[in-house]
Amino acid sequence: MKGRIEQCFATLRERGERALIAFIMAGDPDMAATRALVHAAAAGADLIELGVPFSDPTSDGPVLQRSAERALRRNVSLPRVLELVHELRQESLTTPIILFGYYNPIFRYGCQRFAEDAVQAGVDGVLVVDLPPEEAGELRRFTDPAGLDVIHLLAPTSDSERIRKVLARARGFVYYVSLTGVTGVRAVDPAEVRPMVERVKRQTRLPIGVGFGISSPQQAAAVAQFADAVVVGTAIMRIVEEHGGDADLVERVGAFVRSLKSAIRSGASNASSAG
Repeated sequence: MKGRIEQCFATLRERGERALIAFIMAGDPDMAATRALVHAAAAGADLIELGVPFSDPTSDGPVLQRSAERALRRNVSLPRVLELVHELRQESLTTPIILFGYYNPIFRYGCQRFAEDAVQAGVDGVLVVDLPPEEAGELRRFTDPAGLDVIHLLAPTSDSERIRKVLARARGFVYYVSLTGVTGVRAVDPAEVRPMVERVKRQTRLPIGVGFGISSPQQAAAVAQFADAVVVGTAIMRIVEEHGGDADLVERVGAFVRSLKSAIRSGASNASSAG
């Protein structure tokens, strides 16, 4: 039986579409708003990355760091994020959910307990940015049997050996970090990213998602011409930062996500026509 992530990509492939993966930091501006934001984002996005706030987010740029800080001030923790996923599933959300975060909260929670509780809550995958494949054995010992996909990262600096190592262990999809450094600092140049993504695609049947530095519908459309998925996070959370206290916050985020998805459909269609 296919998991939600695999089924989502299979359905999109049949339609000739690319996926939009939208990132939402849990707890910013608060958990009630997060629940509404996830539902709004899911109306346009194909998968949701739900950020687990952490005190030392070394891979995150300034916007996501501040977002995590605001969530931590509200005492948002991994157990509370799992509760949120359970609540979302109880509200009939069927969109695949990937937890995005760092290993320390999972290690403290306990790998076996985390895998069991995450699946029970309705989590489909986990992306642990500071846990490389060769150090993920303890976590994978419990996530693999539970059916929880561990998403691994590739970067512009990944050499052939690194690519082989990641692809041998990859589940769900492969996340290609389009820029070196942290998220949201500079814009991605699709022309620079494309050759590496196409190189990786020749070596795996797994979908390739591209993230970091994609902040506009135009950029999303350009990346959708060669990637299987486009990941957008900082641009969404910048809206939350700037309009967190506004009555129309959820509407603003929902409209932006829908504009991204519309552009991605256009980009994928242009790629098909060119091919």
